[in-house]
Amino acid sequence: MQPARRITLTDDVYAAVQALIMDHEVQPGARINIDALARRLAVSPTPVREALARLESDGLVSKTPLVGYTATPLLTRAQFEELVEMRLILEPTAAAKAAGAGLDAAELAGLRAEADLPGPEGAHAIATFTAQDARFHHTLAGLSGNRMLRDAVVRLRAHLHLFRLHFPAAHYGVSAREHHRIVDAVAAGDADASAAAMRDHLTAARDRHLPFFESR
Repeated sequence: MQPARRITLTDDVYAAVQALIMDHEVQPGARINIDALARRLAVSPTPVREALARLESDGLVSKTPLVGYTATPLLTRAQFEELVEMRLILEPTAAAKAAGAGLDAAELAGLRAEADLPGPEGAHAIATFTAQDARFHHTLAGLSGNRMLRDAVVRLRAHLHLFRLHFPAAHYGVSAREHHRIVDAVAAGDADASAAAMRDHLTAARDRHLPFFESR
């Protein structure tokens, strides 16, 4: 078992490197120098290697034998459309099942708290927003009662990839309001309305990202 301090350090380095990638301080496709990154974060190379291994499973970095790690390229338009298509298959179903699960007051309160999203202030705002957005979607999928469905939603790592594309100001505030419409429908026990609210949210989020591809 690892000492608590070591676990905390590893998690902190993982979060720091993830934020550097999300904020494009490590550019998409760029080589990652482990020693330089360790010096920047004032840690030894070991927690950096551990963080990069976790980020590889997230799909944010890739490792090439005898070469090392690089930040993965941004999604192409085709990959983006495929990701949205998968979310539209999975997440409205998860919302509908959560609505029919008879959630108690504590579960609904927890979901509503996750629906709120941070504003654009502060360091690593994109990474912070992304983490909170992911918690909402993953929590809702977990409340569906279907573990395989929840695992499929989590494995997409959709938020990590989408918000690296660009981060339109429209995401702030608007996404939280859309989240709360989903929660309201789930709290009312209305499966159809929950699925529709999730579908509307995903479609609107897709439309907010499309200008990135049109400007390339």
